[in-house]
Amino acid sequence: MNTISPDRGGPLALFSQRLEGLAGAERQQAVAALQHAGLPTRRVEAWKYTALRVLGQTSLSAPAATYDAAAARAALDHVLAAQDGLADQPRLVFVNGRHAPDLSVAPKGVKVTFFADAPRFGNAASPDRDPLVALNTALAEDGANIQVEAGVDGGTLLLVSIGLGGQALTFSFHPRHAVVLEAGARLTLVCVQAGQGAYFHNPVTDIHVGAAAALEHVTLQLEGAEAVGLGTVYADVDREGVYDSFALGVDGLLLRHEVHARLGASRAAVHVNGVQRLGGAQVGDMTSVITHAAPDCISRQTVRNVLDGHARGVFQGKVLVEQIAQKTDGYQMNQALLLSPDAEIDAKPELEIYADDVRCSHGATVGALDDEQLFYLRSRGVPDAQARQILIEAFVDETLGLIAHEGAQALCRAMLARKGGAGESA
Repeated sequence: MNTISPDRGGPLALFSQRLEGLAGAERQQAVAALQHAGLPTRRVEAWKYTALRVLGQTSLSAPAATYDAAAARAALDHVLAAQDGLADQPRLVFVNGRHAPDLSVAPKGVKVTFFADAPRFGNAASPDRDPLVALNTALAEDGANIQVEAGVDGGTLLLVSIGLGGQALTFSFHPRHAVVLEAGARLTLVCVQAGQGAYFHNPVTDIHVGAAAALEHVTLQLEGAEAVGLGTVYADVDREGVYDSFALGVDGLLLRHEVHARLGASRAAVHVNGVQRLGGAQVGDMTSVITHAAPDCISRQTVRNVLDGHARGVFQGKVLVEQIAQKTDGYQMNQALLLSPDAEIDAKPELEIYADDVRCSHGATVGALDDEQLFYLRSRGVPDAQARQILIEAFVDETLGLIAHEGAQALCRAMLARKGGAGESA
């Protein structure tokens, strides 16, 4: 029997009972990896800025099999009402980690199966490399397997996860999703992570973009006010394929969006962009590792953080260029706007280059609202709060403009406007 000692890996003891006696080689390997490494602490380089002690000391059980249908519908409507154009799109909805057919609208032209019916863990996301992936591998119960056949335009698909928690953090769910685009296929996937209350949401998404295929992947983190959302994405991109991703972090006590993208064949392209708008005591972490494993590939990353109150943002972006990856073109930039003297940004852009014919650059900037611009707006009758919001919107506007899908971009803008309307320190 697998056992986890209470002092091994700190927060890992919260899952000890659920990790005992799991069946299946993949799950057993994941438990072994967890027993060896534990969950990450701040001594682990990739987690030095983000602590998991917010998970508390109460064992985290699996969510109940039933849920409040009215609350789930209300949470879904709250999102869809912000952008009418997306309300009519097909969607796959999961509540507390399980597929909710009554809230879903089946897509056409896209093949969908479910992890609960035939568990499949994929190849890119390895539990040996990431303890959160190992935890997901051990405890995953459901998720969506999405496949777009060669040459097919799958249109737009919403993947919605709704967490319904209480006042205390007592349960966790670990969806396992897979997305496969065959050669020449196209898809816009809008992932919305929404909810209320306290819970731990730990999704893993395994993505393959085939030759000359294109996936636009937009993720909105709108978790419950006391929720912890730690999402991991592994994307492998084939020859001339494009993986274009964007993450918006708005709601949740602790958010982390981690992307591992590999350009595995020539003339592939990866974009990993994002915006965070955080306040209060929120912590938001955007971490990426972009690996150039083939020549003549392009990667772009632009992340902007707007932080108020005692909020803390984290940007860790690594571009790894292997020796074979000549003619690499990589760009990475993080810019933070601090609205409070108590807000903090930890930025660590990083280049690791083994090829000698490349064009790579990175950078980071930190600043505050421009007093002269505020004075200009106020001198023309614009109230102070509105003037500040105008400048904040101007700061993130260029990055939001990188979202090609008009409906997804409008939804992101609407959620940012709601955050601004609730007050900068909320």
